[in-house]
Amino acid sequence: MLQPRLSLRQVGIRYQTLSNVVRRSYTQVADPIAPSRSKEESTVNTPASQPQDRAVQTTNETALRKYTPRTPGVRHLVRPRNDHLWKGRPLFALTFPKKGQSRGGRNKTGQITVRHRGGGAKRRIRIVDFKRADPGKHFVERIEHDPNRSAHIALVKNFKTGKQSYILAAEGMRAGDVVESYRSGLPDDLLKSMGGSVDMGVIASKTAWRGNCLKLGMIPVGTPIFNIAPYADSYGKFARSAGTHGIIIGKGEDTVQKEMIKAMGEDSKLDLSTLSREQLQRFEKAANYVTVRLSSGEIRLFDKEAVATIGVASNANFKYTSLGKAGRKRWLGIRPTVRGTAMNTVDHPHGGGRGKSKGNKIPVSPWGVPTKSGYKTRPRDKVNKLIVQERPRNQGKRRRGYA
Repeated sequence: MLQPRLSLRQVGIRYQTLSNVVRRSYTQVADPIAPSRSKEESTVNTPASQPQDRAVQTTNETALRKYTPRTPGVRHLVRPRNDHLWKGRPLFALTFPKKGQSRGGRNKTGQITVRHRGGGAKRRIRIVDFKRADPGKHFVERIEHDPNRSAHIALVKNFKTGKQSYILAAEGMRAGDVVESYRSGLPDDLLKSMGGSVDMGVIASKTAWRGNCLKLGMIPVGTPIFNIAPYADSYGKFARSAGTHGIIIGKGEDTVQKEMIKAMGEDSKLDLSTLSREQLQRFEKAANYVTVRLSSGEIRLFDKEAVATIGVASNANFKYTSLGKAGRKRWLGIRPTVRGTAMNTVDHPHGGGRGKSKGNKIPVSPWGVPTKSGYKTRPRDKVNKLIVQERPRNQGKRRRGYA
C-alpha cells in the first residue's frame, strides 16, 4: 500500500520542478488602469497655439499599474507606471544619511513635534538644488526616485564645468534632455541674436521650455510653473510636490500700464508729471509683482525677479497610489493613528461616552484646536499682504452632508 504513494510523490516532485520553470513572477501586472477623470477635466483641451513639448496637462502621460491578487498585500496595490526611472543607486556624493531624532518626529531637545512618525526603512537624503543658481546648459543624465519626496528628481551635469547636481524633474522630462537656468541673466549669444533690442516674445519662445529656470517677469502669462521662489534671493519653496504647479495669471507691469492710461486718459500723452506722488508709489510697487494661481486655489503675488521652473512637478499620478497594506505605511516611517473617539475622555475631547459617537461636536485636535478643512490659526492682525485670494477653507465649521 505504501509503494504507490511513494511513486505518486516522486511524480509530484518532478511536476513541481517543471512548474517552477514556467511559473510567472510573484506580482504580475494584470492590466494598467487609467486614473479616473472628472467631466471637467475630460472636456478641457490644450490650446492649439501652445507647442506640444511645453509642459501642460500630463495626467494621462503615465498609466497606473494594478497587480494580480496573489497575496492580500497586492490585492489593492496601485502604483504609477514609471518605467523610465533609474534602477540603480543614487550618486553617493550628493547624499547623506537620515538618522537621529528626526526620524521619530522629534526636535533637538527630544520632544515630539510631529506625531505618528518613527521606524521605516533606511534612507539617504538627496541634496536637491532648489535655487538653480548655476548658469549654462545642463544635460539630464537620468531621472531618479527620491524616497524623501513625492516628485521625482533628475541628475543633471553642466556641459562646461562637468558639475553634477540634483534638481526637481518636470513631468515629461527624460534622460537626454537639455535644461538651462537663466537666474543670473540672459546669455550674450541670445542677446546678440536679437540684434541688440530686447524682445520679450522672442525671449519667451527661446527660453520658456520645460525644465528651464527663469525669472517670473520673463515667463509668459498662462504658463504652468513649479518650484517657485517667493523672493529674488530665495530658493524654490512653492509647488514642489508631485503634480503641483502654479499658473501665471497676470503681471503687474501690464496692469499698471492699463491703470496709468485710464488715469491720464487715452488721448493724452504719457506724462508722469500729471500723476500724484502716491499714485506713482502705488504703481511702482505693483509693477514689481507677478500674480500666480497655485494648485490649492490661492492667488498670490510673487516678486518678478524671483525664479521658477517651467512645467509641472513630475509623478503627477502619485495621488492615485494605493499602498495596499498597512506594512507599506510602516516602511515609509509612518506609525498608526488612533481615532479620538476610541480614547478616554482624559486623552481626547472626542473620547468617552456611550457608543462610538463623539456627539455633536466640531472636530478638534487633542488640544482642542479645530481641525476641519484647514482651520486658520494665523492671528487676525497678521495679514499676509501678498495673498490676493485665499484658498477655499471651511474654517472648522460643519457643513451639511460632511462629518
